[in-house]
Amino acid sequence: MPNNNVFNPLSQPVYTSNTNTFTSPGIVAPPETDAGNTGNLYNAGSTNSTTLGLLGGSVIATVQLTNPVGSGRTLYVSRLSGGITVGLNLLSSFSGSMILSANGTLTSPTTIAAVNSNLSSTNTSVATVRTSASAPTGATTIMTMPLQAGPFASSVWGQYVVPAGQSINLTVSGSLSVAGLLASTAYFAWWEV
Repeated sequence: MPNNNVFNPLSQPVYTSNTNTFTSPGIVAPPETDAGNTGNLYNAGSTNSTTLGLLGGSVIATVQLTNPVGSGRTLYVSRLSGGITVGLNLLSSFSGSMILSANGTLTSPTTIAAVNSNLSSTNTSVATVRTSASAPTGATTIMTMPLQAGPFASSVWGQYVVPAGQSINLTVSGSLSVAGLLASTAYFAWWEV
């Protein structure tokens, strides 16, 4: 008897049979659906907009999502989104980036409220959400990605987990080499268990 591989090759994928007894065919949905129904899906974001002078410059928007020590909950990041808006620029050189990082300290942070995605729920988030017009210092970079002008959205479905006592930061930065109007937006969606 041959010892076949447990994992199927790309030409012969693993097939599954749904055992959902609720209905046939089965209903499959991401965890955010249940979190939204139970009032445990939250959103928060920030935009920083500046008119740059002749020499250009950078505009940064950072959102920091902190799970306080002793919160009794774990935060699961659902979506990273935001973008860079460029207006009134004169043949300038544009660059943009998105950086996801862990922990670190924000300069001159402003605290904002998390919004529950279930508009009829009275649940409130345990997370502390802060924004800043600069990148965090002392943070550990998780991911860096170049951005074009315009919006971006990335569904991560709980890939990034923030236990009590930890923070996660989303920094969006845009730069122009000459005068122009520039706005950077960073936005988190997450659920809590």
